[in-house]
Amino acid sequence: MVDMKKLRQKAGLRAEEVAAQIGVAHSSIRNWEQGRTIPKLRVDQVALLCRIYKCSIEDLEQAVKESTANYEKAVQEA
Repeated sequence: MVDMKKLRQKAGLRAEEVAAQIGVAHSSIRNWEQGRTIPKLRVDQVALLCRIYKCSIEDLEQAVKESTANYEKAVQEA
């Protein structure tokens, strides 16, 4: 399964680059990738993120779910 970090890496970008392009702090990107927070974006930012990652909205939604599930599993195991 593909999580948020894998989507970004597949696009060949650093978190700072993605953050600058969609207008959020790079710490937000890191938190999304770690599953700590869920992206709260405007519609235009979601569309831009999908273009950057070359994925559908459904793929992005699934990646968010995967990142969150990974985080919840890690917390339970700790």
